[in-house]
Amino acid sequence: MSYTVVFFAIAAYLIGCIPFGKVIAGRVARIDITSRGSGNIGATNVARELGMKWGVITLVLDILKGLVPMLVFACCFCAPGSSCHMALAGIGLCALLGHMFPVFLRFQGGKGVATALGVYLVMSPSSCLCALILFVLVVAIWDYISLGSIIGAFAMPLFLILFGKPSPFVVVSVCMAILICWKHKENIQRLIRREERKWRERGPQSRNSSNRSNSSSE
Repeated sequence: MSYTVVFFAIAAYLIGCIPFGKVIAGRVARIDITSRGSGNIGATNVARELGMKWGVITLVLDILKGLVPMLVFACCFCAPGSSCHMALAGIGLCALLGHMFPVFLRFQGGKGVATALGVYLVMSPSSCLCALILFVLVVAIWDYISLGSIIGAFAMPLFLILFGKPSPFVVVSVCMAILICWKHKENIQRLIRREERKWRERGPQSRNSSNRSNSSSE
């Protein structure tokens, strides 16, 4: 069983490393998404630069990075009544680390929100739904994707506790929230300075523009 967990953890990391946003932008628009807008490979930047359709496709693929490895492991190797919580939590964390620090992009990856969502969908769909509602409310009121992402990430451990989920899930969700917050450190600084770019604001076409500092949440 231990070898299987290690195999799935490595596979989850490598799957997480796949830069779907960069691949889609290259195939669809013949552009390097890392040199456009915020320079991020996530769904928010793809949506701003290529349109909502391709942003949604990127979002779904990034969610699947976290969801698929955990779901396959749970269905194939977790017998009914057995406790695989620690293994599942570790596999989910590896998928997130792959997205954030992909070996294929010199460890310069996305901010992890979509991939974390995929992980949480396996851990606790109910908790995930609550965090999504909170995210939508924050973005609807303040129009900042980054703020909604940070608040949603830190709310997840509380929702997991509220719904009685196992401690490995809670511990890993805290780690994931810290990682997501760290990846959003520049967004946090801009939020404090009131310089953060709002979701509905049209972005620059190049990182070399005067608004280079603005970045997306993903």
